[in-house]
Amino acid sequence: MRTTTHLINGTSVHPENAQTIPVENPATGHAVAEVPLATQTEVDQAVGAALEAFTSWRTMSLARRTQILFRYRELLNARKDELAALITEEHGKVHSDALGEIQRGLEIVEFACGIPHLLKGEQTKNASTAVDVHSARHPLGPVAVITPFNFPAMVPMWFVPIAVATGNTVVIKPSEKDPSAVNWQVELWKEAGLPDGVANVLHGDKTAVDGLLTHPDIQAVSFVGSTPVARYVYETGTAAGKRVQALGGAKNHMVVLPDADLDRAADSAVSAGYGSAGERCMAISVVVAVGEIAEPLVEKIAERTRGLKLSSTSGEPDLGPLISRDRRDKVRGYVDGAEGEGAMVVVDGREWSESDQPEAAFLGPTLLDHVTADMRAYQAEIFGPVLCVVRADSYDQGLELINANPYGNGTAIFTRDGAAARRFEMDVTAGMIGINVPIPVPMAYYSFGGWKNSLFGDTHAHGAEGVHFFTRGKVVTTRWGDPAEGGLELGFPQSS
Repeated sequence: MRTTTHLINGTSVHPENAQTIPVENPATGHAVAEVPLATQTEVDQAVGAALEAFTSWRTMSLARRTQILFRYRELLNARKDELAALITEEHGKVHSDALGEIQRGLEIVEFACGIPHLLKGEQTKNASTAVDVHSARHPLGPVAVITPFNFPAMVPMWFVPIAVATGNTVVIKPSEKDPSAVNWQVELWKEAGLPDGVANVLHGDKTAVDGLLTHPDIQAVSFVGSTPVARYVYETGTAAGKRVQALGGAKNHMVVLPDADLDRAADSAVSAGYGSAGERCMAISVVVAVGEIAEPLVEKIAERTRGLKLSSTSGEPDLGPLISRDRRDKVRGYVDGAEGEGAMVVVDGREWSESDQPEAAFLGPTLLDHVTADMRAYQAEIFGPVLCVVRADSYDQGLELINANPYGNGTAIFTRDGAAARRFEMDVTAGMIGINVPIPVPMAYYSFGGWKNSLFGDTHAHGAEGVHFFTRGKVVTTRWGDPAEGGLELGFPQSS
């Protein structure tokens, strides 16, 4: 069984008598690794290493930093199958999903490779008589990155490449459920030439998180996770005087208007609802069927849902297990509750079982129809392979449903009507919008983040906003003496 250690100042750290917890493969229920839980001692060591490394890293030339980023990009691209295998083993994500996650992360690495251009400031000559003004962006110092279990490779890549490219040093606290992917990445950073102490890994639970949120030398915190924890991270970190971006949960709706291509809409609902077993903050969890198309749309979605394969069945799998048996049981409870409240279970993933793997965390894709806004399955972020269909009489009713929801991460509309799509784009209260695109995750050079309870803080992840988050501005006003006033003194020796 693998031991996943802290990585502090380029060295594996596993304190004697450290409390450890097992890391299970959710497809089998068997432990594949163990991970130590950090105490305040390890928190102080990791932050201290980042603080010490910051002095030299912040002054390293942009050319050198960029060379390291390019080397990291090439190494990652060449060895991404290794990382995908780790993700599959600890998270349960099917191999194709794991590779897709890494590819999206690579896009942020490639964006960060352009850091010399992204850090260019502005200059004004003669803002006043013989007075020039220029601006520049400077790194913050040691920053913390706290990442979730559902994207153990991609979410760290949302933040770490930009943080180090802009001259910061980092302490990363990955999820204890699938921690090895972050260790693998940081070891690859070292191979690419990143100096020791610039990127450090700290494993643990709330003790480690609180230690980072309140440590006086941590300047900023990036977090992705559930909304209750995101709110806690934001409130605790800002109370300690830190810059915080805390991305929370979601309840993403996909509106299907009567004029939509129903086959395309059904394909999109299935891929966006069940991909990665529904464990992603941009998953479509609610289809809003407007008007008389509800019956044929549900029929098309159900037909496609029944054809999906789980990773333990024969053939190329479409989705894997949930992250744990506890999570599986909680998601199953949402389905039980919805059925009890009057929803129709069209496709029942509870019927799927694996008799020879009773410890596995599988739950089959589930389709619920006639879901209403007062049901628990609608109100909660289920975070599993459960797709709810809500029927709406009109576009306005569907829009009102979305805008009344406390989450505002992403949403989508399927229609052939450009005017309706434009109106939706203008009126809906969500941060990321898809028009005939079910999961509108932006490219790396745009920024990722939602509205309402899906984001705490005012800065989104990656893109230009990511560069802004990890830097702060200086404006310099300069005046030099006019050479015409008394002559120009160059400091050369003069003959008398």
